[in-house]
Amino acid sequence: MGSGAWDYIKNFGSIANMSDVQEATNQLLHVNLHENQRSIHVTESVPRSESEHLRVTIGATVPTGFEQVAADEVREKLRSSCKISKDRGKIYFDISVESLAQVHRLRSVDNLFVVVQELKDFQFKETKEKVLKDFEELAGKLPWSDPLKVWKMNTSFKKKKTKRKKLNQNLSKEKIDNGGDKRDERDVKKELSNNALDSHILDYYEKPAIKEEISTLVGDVLASCKNEDDESSKEDTDPEVLKFRVTCNRAGEKHCFSSNEAARDFGGAVQDYFKWKADMTNFDVEVLLNIHDNEVIVGIALTEESLHRRNITHFGPTTLRSTLAYGMLRKLSWGLPIDAIQWDICNLPLRTGSVDIIVTDMPFGKRMGSKKRNWNLYPACLWEMSRICKPGTGRAALLTQDKKCFTKALSGMEHVWRKVHTVWVNIGGLHAAVYLLNRTPQTFVHPSGQDKEELLSAKND
Repeated sequence: MGSGAWDYIKNFGSIANMSDVQEATNQLLHVNLHENQRSIHVTESVPRSESEHLRVTIGATVPTGFEQVAADEVREKLRSSCKISKDRGKIYFDISVESLAQVHRLRSVDNLFVVVQELKDFQFKETKEKVLKDFEELAGKLPWSDPLKVWKMNTSFKKKKTKRKKLNQNLSKEKIDNGGDKRDERDVKKELSNNALDSHILDYYEKPAIKEEISTLVGDVLASCKNEDDESSKEDTDPEVLKFRVTCNRAGEKHCFSSNEAARDFGGAVQDYFKWKADMTNFDVEVLLNIHDNEVIVGIALTEESLHRRNITHFGPTTLRSTLAYGMLRKLSWGLPIDAIQWDICNLPLRTGSVDIIVTDMPFGKRMGSKKRNWNLYPACLWEMSRICKPGTGRAALLTQDKKCFTKALSGMEHVWRKVHTVWVNIGGLHAAVYLLNRTPQTFVHPSGQDKEELLSAKND
């Protein structure tokens, strides 16, 4: 970036209102990646007006069985058409690059990648050698430029997010070590002021509840330019060679090659084309080669780990993926306020007929409990749920992998529950199901303790 822009950033200070951001937007150039002797460099050549019109295709992996839920969320929040892939568990949609931060705020997606090119009817040759040769030649024919720009913007977000976390950790550690925060108040205010803009942008990136108006591109430029040190200046003149790996995801029975072979040969061609360094573990860029029958999609990963981890503060033995939980909630209770309370599902402290919707992840009988215990637990759960649910209008979405036990328990509850739909899902390789139930109009009758035990025992026989 030119010295004039640097001087502007140094004197910019903290942002007071959105008009200041707009003024800064008009004076800043955006980060651009281009090929120069088959290497990737940071340049100043893309003005904001051009970047605003840059559109790319984003691919997202979603919990299998909830593709339609994810597509609906994309249409509602991004106002973009969405295509559900024939390869289960994936969706594709087009966005403007300024919507990149909003894409990361989607609650139904696990991993994101920007599509380099989609080849809908790739003609695989009859021998392995010829197919792998085609993969090698493909690397130099792909339109890498725009997807790499998006990758660069996305990487800038992640770097600032890491710096912000380290800053907060250091401040907390210093406070503990000193037995309290004894730093000069003016120093603290100055440090907070210097990081105010970064925090504002990262809140937009990390927190779905904040409706920030700063655009992704503006945030990228400001976050990339503010508080930079001598090392960044050195990188401008001596760009670091990127490290990469290729991951191949393949589905189909008519392929004469393995996923590893495709990744190896395509990756070698990518390395020759860009002069990047191959690194299978500590990589900067992950190139994706997705093959499904005759469809080949090349992409660049935008997430290092699944987004379902972003809201989980503690992993228990049966922690449900937040993206799957979102899909279950959206099917029945979208828009309702949600609280989390720990209760006994077989003895709930709720009035009879007081609940509209129940959404729960039932024990599979693997990591917690056992399938033997489920034969008694499932009927008791369905019985208590029928009590608290409103007759005629109550609904339930129940996830379980113990389908045999659930089907048996449900067959004895047909007078209070009616199954309306089943969504088949894949959870860590386990074939599970989400059962959507409607509460029948029949009024719940409270049996005595002994009568209840006899009733549930009879239904379970």
